[in-house]
Amino acid sequence: MTVITDALCPFCGCLCDDISVVVEDNKIVDVKNACKIGASKIRGHHRIKSPMIRDDKNSDFKEVSYDEAIDKAAQILAGSKRALLYGWASALCEAHKKGILLAEELGAVIDNTATVCHAPSALAIHEKGVPTATLGQIKNRADVVIFWGCNPVHSHPRHMGRYSVFPRGFFSGKGRRGRKIIVVDVRKTNTAGIADEYVEIQQGSDYLIISALRAILSGHEDVVPESVGGVARKDLLRIAAILKEAKFGTLFFGMGLTQSKSRYKNIDNAISLVTELNSFNKFIMMPMRGHYNVTGFGQVCTWETGFATAVDFSSGAPYYNPGETAANDLLYRKEVDAAMIIAGDAGAHFPANSVRELAKIPVVQVDPYWNPTTEVANVVIPSAISGVELEGTAYRMDGVSLRMRKMIEPEHLADEEILDRLIARVREIRGE
Repeated sequence: MTVITDALCPFCGCLCDDISVVVEDNKIVDVKNACKIGASKIRGHHRIKSPMIRDDKNSDFKEVSYDEAIDKAAQILAGSKRALLYGWASALCEAHKKGILLAEELGAVIDNTATVCHAPSALAIHEKGVPTATLGQIKNRADVVIFWGCNPVHSHPRHMGRYSVFPRGFFSGKGRRGRKIIVVDVRKTNTAGIADEYVEIQQGSDYLIISALRAILSGHEDVVPESVGGVARKDLLRIAAILKEAKFGTLFFGMGLTQSKSRYKNIDNAISLVTELNSFNKFIMMPMRGHYNVTGFGQVCTWETGFATAVDFSSGAPYYNPGETAANDLLYRKEVDAAMIIAGDAGAHFPANSVRELAKIPVVQVDPYWNPTTEVANVVIPSAISGVELEGTAYRMDGVSLRMRKMIEPEHLADEEILDRLIARVREIRGE
C-alpha cells in the first residue's frame, strides 16, 4: 500500500493540492481531503472500458481495438470540410498543444468549454484588462468577498474553506469572523445562506445594479432611483459603503453574470466597478472557472494562435470572431460536418438545438467517462484520467500553473498519444 500526499484534484478550477490518495495494487482505494465530486473523479467512476464504433447512431456500439477506432476517427475528420474540435477543459496543457496542431492540420475550428461559460469574460478583458490576484493573496488578505452569479457551495465545494471565506491567513487571522461576505444572485442559493449580505436581483438586471453602484461610488447617488433591478436604493447605498470600507476586496463572478442579459458587457462594467474601487482600497476580481484546466486551454491557445478560444483554421491561418467561430454559432448555422468532443461534454451542456445537430453528423468522442456525448457519438475512444493516470501541467482558476502527478499506471491511452496517432493517420489519409 502506498500513500501519495499533496496530490492535485482534477475536478474544478480550485485544483486543490492537499489531497491524499491511498494506492494498493495499482488501484486507488481511498481519497482523503477531496470533496465528494473530486474523490469520485479520482476513483474513476463510469469509465469507458474499451474503444467503440457504430455506423448508425440508432444501432449498438461494438468494441474494437484502439487502432481501429483511431483509424475510423481519422477517416471522419480527414474527410470533413468543416470540422469542430471541442472540449479540452479536462485535459492537460500538453494535450491542448497537440489538439491545436490537429485543428491546423484539418483546417478545423477549435473551441473549448469556455464558449458556454466564461468566454464573455475573455472578451471584456480584451477591452479593459482585469485587476486580479492569486487565491493565496485572497486567503491571506481579503476582508470583503463578493460572490456574484455563482454558487461555490455546489460548484466549487472547497473554495470557501480553502481560499475565500473560512481560512485564516497571514493578514486575516480571524478567518470567517474577519470577513464580510456578500452574495448577489437571482435566487437564494446555499452560498447566500452563509452571507452577511444577500442581494436578490431581478433576472438580467446585473448591468443596471453595477451601474448604480458605480454612480454611488462616484458621488452621484442622487441619480439612482428608489429601486434598481429589484434592489432598494438604501440597500445599494449600504453595499457601496461596505465596498468602499474594505481593505482588500474580492469579486468572484460566475455564469449568472457572464451568461445573463448583456453578457460580456456585464463583465466590462464589473471591471470598471473594480477599477474604480481601487481609488478607495485594494480590490480585485476573478472568474469562478469550472473545469480544472479550462484556464489552461486559454493559456495554451493564446500562446499558439494569439486567441484564447473559438479559433478557425479554415483559411490556413488562425481567425477568431466570437459570434461567428464559436461552437454553438457553427452548429446553429449547420456549418459543421464532423466533430470531435474531447475532455468535455457537449451533450450535457450545449443547447438542445446544438445537440440535435451533433446527432446528425459524425462525432468522435475522446474521454475517460461515459456521458451524454457518448449517446450521440459514432466513435468512442477512452482515455486515461489526467492528473490521476497521467502527469502534466494545469492552470488553476487564478492563472497559477501547477504540475499534476501520476498516481497509478493507466490501462488506457493518454489524450496526447491519441492525438499524436490521429495527426499521423490524418496525414497518411491526405497523402502528406
